[in-house]
Amino acid sequence: MSRLELSIAWRYLRSRRGSKLLSLISLIAMGGVTVAVSALVVIIGVMNGLQNDLREKILTGSPDIRVLTYGEDMVMNTWEDVLARVKRQPGVVAAGPFVHTQAVVHAVKRKYFETSFVEGLPPAGAGVPEVTRIRKTATAGDFSFATLDGRSRGAVLGAKLAERLNVVPGVDSIQIVTMSKSIDPITGLPQPTQQTFEVTGIFDTGMYEYDNNYVIISLAAAQELTQLGSAITGLEIKTRTRAEAPDLALRLADTLGMPYRVVDWHQQNSPLFNALRLEKLGMSVILLLIVLVAAFNIISTLIMVVSDKTREIGILRAMGMPAKSIRRIFFAQGLVIGVVGTGIGLVIGLIASELIGEKKLIALDPAVYFIDHLPVSTQPLDVTLIVLASLAVAALATIYPARQAARLFPVEAIRHE
Repeated sequence: MSRLELSIAWRYLRSRRGSKLLSLISLIAMGGVTVAVSALVVIIGVMNGLQNDLREKILTGSPDIRVLTYGEDMVMNTWEDVLARVKRQPGVVAAGPFVHTQAVVHAVKRKYFETSFVEGLPPAGAGVPEVTRIRKTATAGDFSFATLDGRSRGAVLGAKLAERLNVVPGVDSIQIVTMSKSIDPITGLPQPTQQTFEVTGIFDTGMYEYDNNYVIISLAAAQELTQLGSAITGLEIKTRTRAEAPDLALRLADTLGMPYRVVDWHQQNSPLFNALRLEKLGMSVILLLIVLVAAFNIISTLIMVVSDKTREIGILRAMGMPAKSIRRIFFAQGLVIGVVGTGIGLVIGLIASELIGEKKLIALDPAVYFIDHLPVSTQPLDVTLIVLASLAVAALATIYPARQAARLFPVEAIRHE
């Protein structure tokens, strides 16, 4: 593109003396591109942030991979051999047993009952695998489950559950009620069993589901509570990176075979992550429509320029300027609108994303959204695709007006009123 063509394109973008129409519609076209690009950057960043934040909070207490069973009572009876086989698999960083059940919990001194999930884990200490980060979230006490009688009858409660039960570590005790394997001969229903645990700690993960519903006790105490004997619910596994979890899960499934089943972190929470992915796609499509609206603004702007500058175009054609140069003039004009609008929109979008994410400007109800603020994670690939899409749409929008301008006959254009 020659210097003359660029000079003419820039002149057409500016307002002429006595009329600000063209400059105004150029600014409107740039504004449309700016709004579209900034909205895309912010919204896609928010969707990425929601997915990443939820994933990290979920995996605070949920392992990368779980090994479960289809066997009788859905429990593992001879799990030590399975654990040894799992640890030998390349890519396994740590692995350990767990027990999981549902129960009713209440403070010994009060009669307020809450349903909860009870999870049994090995007590923290030397040689205990750190499969999840749950032990690092303790805000009071620890995960040793140690009590004064030396029996490890301690319980660590989620912060919100402890708040509702009004219990304090080292002071209060709770009673956990579960259904036993014993059948009442009269009703034919399982009989409830009740055990008392001392509150020895409180954890706060930031994930409402855990903090509001979980009680964690020692593995041995959970086995006794659920009457599993030496059996467990399953194994939890930590991988080097979360990206390796799906492939490792497939290899473990092939290695262990039936009756074992292996689920990775995404499969454990697939409805949530699939919903987030679909929502991100839907928002992207909707916001791309804004980019298309901006493209129509560019088209209308260039058509008005062609109409206003018809006589000048005719003079240029009569002086020998080829049709392809006329096309390049209007292509450059549309591209300037697209580049300037995209650049300003990108800056606004990145600044807004930084403020929303770092300053936590938008608060959320954790009881509804699982998180307390709107997170933002701006990915370079997403930003690159947004910029390329915006520039491509701006370039395509110039095709029709540029062709119309290039088709003008010099004599008819000069006579145009």
